[in-house]
Amino acid sequence: MDKGRRICMGMAWQSGIQRIGCSQRVFPYISAMVNNGSLSYDHERDGRPTELGGCTAIVRNLHYDTFLVIRYVKRHLTIMMDIDGKHEWRDCIEVPGVRLPRGYYFGTSSITGDLSDNHDVISLKLFELTVERTPEEEKLHRDVFLPSVDNMKLPEMTAPLPPLSGLALFLIVFFSLVFSVFAIVIGIILYNKWQEQSRKRFY
Repeated sequence: MDKGRRICMGMAWQSGIQRIGCSQRVFPYISAMVNNGSLSYDHERDGRPTELGGCTAIVRNLHYDTFLVIRYVKRHLTIMMDIDGKHEWRDCIEVPGVRLPRGYYFGTSSITGDLSDNHDVISLKLFELTVERTPEEEKLHRDVFLPSVDNMKLPEMTAPLPPLSGLALFLIVFFSLVFSVFAIVIGIILYNKWQEQSRKRFY
């Protein structure tokens, strides 16, 4: 898989524009994307082709801590921020119909382009929300295997081929050997006949 492609729901906090004069956005900027492994984040265009939504977050050179909350409940993704030092949450991104599978991991990473900045992630707090689901909703939640978004067409990723069973591998090796022996025997027979015809020609 391409290093720029991940199966994930990603949130990007961009400090600045990568190409001067190519964006009308005010940076720093928060954006979100969902990837089933078939997409790449476009750094040249600040992730716009795959963006679900975003907002400006002026967090540079502040003398107090800033906070970001990512909330995912019943296929509804909400991102809010507290960047004014007032302990008040402001809406940033709200996307319904986001389907995320179970069993994935949380992580943070960073990358630097021509313009760089310094931000410290002081802590990452995770909470499991108690949500009541009907049996139908629970089944739908269990049946999600790749991240996706309703009404957003993601290119399909080719599923990896299942590994061969022990019996299938044995049969492939066995018949390959049988075919090789058969081909060698036929080759020897044809070679002997050719030699006999060559001798007869000289007599």
